[in-house]
Amino acid sequence: MIRVLVFAVCAASILSAAEAQPNSTAPLPPRVAADIERLAAAAAASDLAYDLVEGLTTEVGPRLAGSPAEAKARDWSVARLKALGFKNVRIEPFEIPYWERTLESAEIIAPTRQKLVIAAIGNSGSTPPEGVEAEIVRFADIPALEAAPAEAVRGKIVFVDEPMVRTMDGAGYGQAVLKRRACAPASASKGGLACLIRSVGTHSHRFAHQGGRVTAGATTLPTAALSPPDADQLARLLERGPVRVALRIGVDKRDAAPSGNVIAEVRGREKPDEIVLISGHLDSWDQGTGALDDGAGVAIVAAAAKLIADLPRAPKRTIRVVWYGAEETGLHGGEAYAKLHADTLNKHVLAAESDFGAERIYRLRTRFGEQALPHAKMMQAALSPLGVIAGDNTANGGPDIGVLRRAGVPVAELSQNGLDYFDYHHTADDTLDKIDPAALRQQVAAYVFSPDVSWSGDNLKRF
Repeated sequence: MIRVLVFAVCAASILSAAEAQPNSTAPLPPRVAADIERLAAAAAASDLAYDLVEGLTTEVGPRLAGSPAEAKARDWSVARLKALGFKNVRIEPFEIPYWERTLESAEIIAPTRQKLVIAAIGNSGSTPPEGVEAEIVRFADIPALEAAPAEAVRGKIVFVDEPMVRTMDGAGYGQAVLKRRACAPASASKGGLACLIRSVGTHSHRFAHQGGRVTAGATTLPTAALSPPDADQLARLLERGPVRVALRIGVDKRDAAPSGNVIAEVRGREKPDEIVLISGHLDSWDQGTGALDDGAGVAIVAAAAKLIADLPRAPKRTIRVVWYGAEETGLHGGEAYAKLHADTLNKHVLAAESDFGAERIYRLRTRFGEQALPHAKMMQAALSPLGVIAGDNTANGGPDIGVLRRAGVPVAELSQNGLDYFDYHHTADDTLDKIDPAALRQQVAAYVFSPDVSWSGDNLKRF
């Protein structure tokens, strides 16, 4: 049997700040080792995470932020988490601006007629009911668009044709996603009529990637992503001469719609007011069923917490499972959580987030105070039998817990193999069949927090 060790978060300080040396490794107490072995066997045998993501994607399906489907997902989650025996299961509601596409179509109308596969980008505006027809102007990237004279853009549909680089850690996403946010305001400022962008993805299949668009200022310019083969086709035609496209986008926008975070806890036995937070996000885009983004994530952290809850002895600190709402449309759940719990953020001793699919974890990064670095080294050593390598101390944590990190909460980042994540991300192909149950078990094992390994909050903070 493969020996499974765990990513450990604590309940009591092993080393005080005065004792810890940043270049040393904190020891693993014998009782902790015993707990790890017990959790190892449970993690290797459990398919709870797969059962949870299967149930969520089958019984609820897509979960657009602010929609009735997201509300159904919250109710489903509360019922499942209560049935699993978690404590203090609840919904913490908040409101968000609502956006939903109601129609989308695009077609090349000259020099030939060819339909295009598109997906309207979150917060896109509508075209007039009859749509817009205009000549295409192509730019290699956003800097090229921003440098262009207004007369090159005015009255045209802008096409930003920047591909995304495939990487294990998703580093290519940060650059590629800029066009999703910036095309509309840059084009609108120069008199453009609409935006088409090459999908922010790494595959060559004929489906388009959705995604939110966060812009400076409220622009209503219609914006859509093209499938990669359609972007290629458009580029080839443009090499031959002028191209005209007809575009229609319809959207439903509202100032306020209900969303919420789902909370569940494993209460601590000695310091229940101190929180170890593990999280994912419950909402998804609506083309697929949100299995990878982020059904897997919420399932992983809940399954890990359940393994701890089933131990003979409760953890010293409270483990709080947070399934954030409305991440996709603007990180609303993370912001709402931080605002509601602002007076207790200093009691959050660690936060981690699973939001990068369902492939195996290969690296552990942290962002701890200098005196807590021995504990980071201990965690990394404990995870090495799972094939997890040691990372640095510059972790961002994850999208929804970024606000906690900025407030000083220490974060741990379990990096997943993302080589093919952006083949499916925000597409109709984000479905349950893409998940390998064995890889999911490895992630649960890595997210399990031992109840006997801990640092004091003071050791972890002030990074």
